[in-house]
Amino acid sequence: MTKADEQAALAYGHRLFIRPIAFVTGALSEDTLPITSLPEVAFAGRSNVGKSSLINALVGQRQLARVSNTPGRTQEINFFDLGGRLMLVDLPGYGYAQAPKDKATVWALFIKRFLKGRTQLRRAYVLIDSRHGLKPQDEDIMCMMDESAVNYQIVLTKTDKIKPAELARCRESVAGSAAKHVAAHPVILDTSSVEATGLPELRAALSELALPE
Repeated sequence: MTKADEQAALAYGHRLFIRPIAFVTGALSEDTLPITSLPEVAFAGRSNVGKSSLINALVGQRQLARVSNTPGRTQEINFFDLGGRLMLVDLPGYGYAQAPKDKATVWALFIKRFLKGRTQLRRAYVLIDSRHGLKPQDEDIMCMMDESAVNYQIVLTKTDKIKPAELARCRESVAGSAAKHVAAHPVILDTSSVEATGLPELRAALSELALPE
């Protein structure tokens, strides 16, 4: 991609994300999933990975996706309509040790069925805390997406909290693991919701999946 193409992609992403965004619904079961023709992108990650903060930062709103200090609180699949061009889907956090086992099992089954059956799902974004790298639960969700034939891209979060050398080591380790997964996108994105780093690039990537202007 030339520098001009890169700048055009960033500008395109900016135009998409200044559009109004609205909460559509929170689905607790398959029969409550919304019927929509919009292309969808889903955000997945371990509890407390910074998923809600990242979604809020992307759209420039502080309270769109609810941020909780209690990991594992979000139990719904939440849908947000971005200007009638793209649906952002916030999946429940996974891997919280204190969540009841039966509830965690139900969440996992619900997410698995969503991933396999959602024909308008264009891509999933798997968020990884850059301070901790990949955990077994992350590998599990990546395997689930491989099996469901869902293209997904890894996004490192909270990069403002570690040093550049540590970030580089994390990225290298995650890239090595991702290369073993058939549905993983080869490009890993670095982001910080606090410093807004990496957000323009993520918006540009998301805009490629939206309905055209």
